[in-house]
Amino acid sequence: MTGSEDYIVDLLVFRGLITDEQVVEARDEAEAHGTAVLESLENLKYIAEEDVLMVIASEYGMDSFDFSDYKIPPDVVDAVPRDIARRYSVVPVMRTEVGTLIVAMADPTDLEVLDSVRYILKCDVEGVVASKKQVQQALGYYYGDVEDSVESFLDDITEGTLEISEVATSDVTTEFDGDDDDEAPIIRLVSLLILEAFRTRTSDIHLEPLEKRFRVRYRIDGVLHEVENPPKYLQKSIISRLKLMAGMDLSEHRVPQDGRIQIPAMGRTLDLRVSDIPATHGESIVMRILDKSSVMLGIGELGFFQDDQDLIMRIIGFPDGIFLVTGPTGSGKTTSLYSFLHTLNQPTRKIITAEDPVEYELSGINQVQMNPEIGLTFVRALRAMLRQAPNVIMVGEIRDSETGNIAINAALTGHLVFSTLHTNDAPSAITRMMDMGIKAFLVASAVRAIMAQRLVRRICKNCAEPTEPSEAELDILDMSSDDFENIQLVRGAGCSECSKGYKGRMGIYEIFILDESIQSLIYGKADAGVIKDRARVLGMRSLREDGLRKAAAGITTLEEVIRLTVADDDSVESNEEQESDELAAYAQEAE
Repeated sequence: MTGSEDYIVDLLVFRGLITDEQVVEARDEAEAHGTAVLESLENLKYIAEEDVLMVIASEYGMDSFDFSDYKIPPDVVDAVPRDIARRYSVVPVMRTEVGTLIVAMADPTDLEVLDSVRYILKCDVEGVVASKKQVQQALGYYYGDVEDSVESFLDDITEGTLEISEVATSDVTTEFDGDDDDEAPIIRLVSLLILEAFRTRTSDIHLEPLEKRFRVRYRIDGVLHEVENPPKYLQKSIISRLKLMAGMDLSEHRVPQDGRIQIPAMGRTLDLRVSDIPATHGESIVMRILDKSSVMLGIGELGFFQDDQDLIMRIIGFPDGIFLVTGPTGSGKTTSLYSFLHTLNQPTRKIITAEDPVEYELSGINQVQMNPEIGLTFVRALRAMLRQAPNVIMVGEIRDSETGNIAINAALTGHLVFSTLHTNDAPSAITRMMDMGIKAFLVASAVRAIMAQRLVRRICKNCAEPTEPSEAELDILDMSSDDFENIQLVRGAGCSECSKGYKGRMGIYEIFILDESIQSLIYGKADAGVIKDRARVLGMRSLREDGLRKAAAGITTLEEVIRLTVADDDSVESNEEQESDELAAYAQEAE
């Protein structure tokens, strides 16, 4: 605010917040050190930055805004393109109920900014005042800092303008917010790798030592993307830095290690779970970014259509029994379970979980971390939990017959039990439990419902465009173009806001509730195929069928559905005409 600084200083004097003598001293200080007068006043402790903001905001009829402990919703960030936010130094912070976009700005005296942003965005825009430092930090945090990116940093290394030698071992919890020009370059590089991953919605960071290079990959929306690789000679320093931050033994290179990193950034804490294993050409590290907001979703935000959502609400309303969620690693099982618990979490219910590990802390829920080294296993924890008189129990995973039998015992004694299994579809969970050695009559008596799931990528709304199914897709799906006659499929063309036409993920589901006929099949130890046939007759929709109706609704693509599902069992004949009509109905509903 250099152009209006004198006016603001005079305003502070007029309001009695500073004296003329302090202003004179601050001007001398500013001239001596080449800083602004307001900055000198703050450095001399004559006035606080918050007071300056309050005065400015009051003078221009605006509210002041503090970014600390505030996370801007992704859809609000997306409302202002990166180039516009940077050009006008504004950060969108919220949207009101009437649709007005609120943006934070550091200089409310520049009256043309809001008018220009309103004109470009074609919507009503109002401003709030934030400090220049916070605005700049927020721009870098939510939009990426062009000048301070991993690519530009590695370019400096490659061109020889920046020299990195040994790993720095100080300042373990590097603060992204601050000015890190004076930090050891290796600390800055590691910080940039983590921050850039978070900005690009990465779930896992993979650092893999290969024979002649050190590969870095980000998993975005379930798909790995290779990014700019650091030079091979930095491998040891980067690994050592991460091991130090994660609290691992730096001298141990022969056995796997696990750790956790917590890093403050923009008034919040990034939480990363770190796994280190020895590989042929060095230690390989995978860091999972744990974002609590991603698992605190309501059931309606998981991707259920209304019929499936009604079915889920009915299931979690059961007073007892086991509800199993199945799928491979990374299919969103934990997110679903946490959403169910979040819905059930009321003062009238006691909820206890046994997890390995406890990745996210849930307010109001008793969570127990497994620790086999001291004998705290799922079995021991479950036995103890039953003495705590809970209403709802969650077991992270049923891994063996002993855990399964205790979970079943809990279900049969009046508890609602949630747990997971690693199976490809829902009916296979029945035979999987019996293969563990759990008696068939116990499985039939205790299991109330099973849900299998996968995560498909969502089409980016910003670059969505009409498309037609390819011959290869139709052949794989065993469908014809006539099946899509009344359906307008959509694909993402790819833009700066997404990853190759996709942005975010949602679930596709296979859900069924066990009835007496299914229980009879379980008593008779029927195989998974027979159980699946009966479940389909009862109305269970397969993963592929649920994916197809979401593709018809313009939410995902046929390519994604095919990638994550297998063909349905041909032993149960489907009514192709009815299926085509259903797809058309979902397409019409989406419009």
